Amino acid sequence: MKYTREEMVASVPQTGFFGQPKGLGILFFVEFWERFSYYGMRAILLYYMYYSVSKGGLGLPIEMAQSIMSLYGALIFMTSLIGGWLADRVLGSRHALFIGATIIMFGHIALAVPGGVGTFLVSMALIIIGSGMMKPNIANVVGGLYDKSDDRMDSGFVIFYMSVNMGALLSPMIVGQLQTKLGFHYGFGVAAIGMAIALVVYAMYHKKSLGLVGRDVPNPLTESEKSKTKKVVGLSVVGLVAIGTIAYLTGYLTFNAISLLVTILGITLPVVYFRMMYKSEKTDAVEKKRLLAYIPLFISAIMFWAIQEQGASILGTFADQNTELDLSKSFGIDFTVPAAFFQSINPIFIVLLAPIISKLWSSLGKRNPSTPAKFSLGLFFAGTSFLVMVIPTLGMTASTKVNPLWVVLSFALCVIGELCISPVGQSTTVKLAPKSFESTMLSLWLLSSAAAQGINAQLVRLYNILDNSQYFGFLGLMAIILGVIILIVSPWTKKMMGGIH
Repeated sequence: MKYTREEMVASVPQTGFFGQPKGLGILFFVEFWERFSYYGMRAILLYYMYYSVSKGGLGLPIEMAQSIMSLYGALIFMTSLIGGWLADRVLGSRHALFIGATIIMFGHIALAVPGGVGTFLVSMALIIIGSGMMKPNIANVVGGLYDKSDDRMDSGFVIFYMSVNMGALLSPMIVGQLQTKLGFHYGFGVAAIGMAIALVVYAMYHKKSLGLVGRDVPNPLTESEKSKTKKVVGLSVVGLVAIGTIAYLTGYLTFNAISLLVTILGITLPVVYFRMMYKSEKTDAVEKKRLLAYIPLFISAIMFWAIQEQGASILGTFADQNTELDLSKSFGIDFTVPAAFFQSINPIFIVLLAPIISKLWSSLGKRNPSTPAKFSLGLFFAGTSFLVMVIPTLGMTASTKVNPLWVVLSFALCVIGELCISPVGQSTTVKLAPKSFESTMLSLWLLSSAAAQGINAQLVRLYNILDNSQYFGFLGLMAIILGVIILIVSPWTKKMMGGIH
C-alpha cells in the first residue's frame, strides 16, 4: 500500500461532525440519499410493476413482480462481492464508492423517465451494479477515518447507521405521497435528484474531508494477474453472450429460467465460499470447528431473511390489495394511507426498539442468552410475525380488507427478531472467522440475504397458489420449527464455537 493507516488518518480533519472526523458528515450525507433512493424506490417498485398501464404501471403479472423484487435484492448482495473485489484489487474504496453512486443515480434517472419494460430493466441493471459497487465500500471508508485504538469509532458507526434508518424511514412516506398524488415517475425522480445532490456535495468536499482514506488500492493486481484477469473476464463475457444467444434462439431464455438461475447461485455461492475456507491449509483445526458451528447460524439467518425481506414483496402486496387504507372506516380519520407507507414501519420500530433490546442484553449480564439462543429467538419472532397474519386472513375473500394494525403488528414482531439476529450475526461472523478469511466471512454473511431472496423468488409462487392464511401459516411454522431445532443443537454449537459467545 502507498500509505500507512496512520498517514491516512492523519490526513483527515478529526473534528467537524458532532465530535467525529469531518469526513463522516460527507459519508453520512451520501449514505442517507443512497438509502433514501433505495428504500423509496423499493416502496413503490412492486406497485409500479403490477399496476396496469392506465394507472402508470407496467402491467406485469403480480407473481412476476414479486419474484423480481426478490431477485433484485439477491443480485445486489451478489454484486457486492464484485464491488469489494474491484475496490481491493483495482480501484480503491473511494473510486468504487463514487462510481457506484453515479451509476445508481443514472439508474434512478432511467426509472424517472416514462418508458416500457426495456427501460425498466436497464434501470434495474444500473441500480444493481451501482449498489454492488457502493454497498461494501462506503462502510470501509468510514472505518478508515479512525485509528484502530480510537474510542470514537463505535459511536461513529452508530451515527453512520442512523443515516440508513433516516433514509429508510422518510423515503417511503415522501415517495409514497408523490406516487399517490402525481404518479410513479415523480417518486422515482426524487430519488434521482437526491443522489445527484449527494454526488455534487461529495465531489466538492471529499478531498478536504476524507484526505487519503480509501484512495489506495490495498492489494493491486500484478502485471501477470492483470493479464490473466482480462482473459478470464473476456472469456466469461463471450461465454455468457454465447449461452444467452443460444438460450434465446431455442426459447429457453425465459424469466422463469433466469429466476431459477439466480436462486441456484444464491444457494451455491455460500457453499463454495464455506468449502473454500474449510478446505484451506490456512484454516487450523479450531477454526474449522468454528466454521462448522457457523452452519446452523447461517441456515437460521437464511430462514429469517426469507421472511423479513417479504415485507417489501408479499406484505407489500397484501398492504396494497387486502388492507383497509381508508382510515375513516377503521379509526374515523379522514386520510387514505398510501400502501408505500408500510415500508417505513420497519425502520420506525428499529429506532424505537434497538435501545431497549441493547439495554436488555446488557442488564442480563451472565444470564445473557447464548448466540444460538438469540438466533432461535429471532426465528420465533419472525415465525410469529407471519402466524399472526393467519388470524385476520382466515376465510377472507378477494374483497376483504383487514385492519392495518395487523400489518403493523407483523412488521413489529419481525423487527424484534431482526434485532436478535442481525447485529449478533455480524458480530459472531467476525468472531468465528478464520484469521486468513475475515473479509470472506463477512461476504458470506451478506450471502445469507442473497440466498434468502433467491429462495424467495421461488417461494412467492406459493402465495398465488395457497390462500393467505395457508401461506403465512406454512412459513411461520417453518421458522418456529427451525428455531426449536437450533435451540436443541445449541449445546453442540456452543461447544464447537470454542469459547466464543
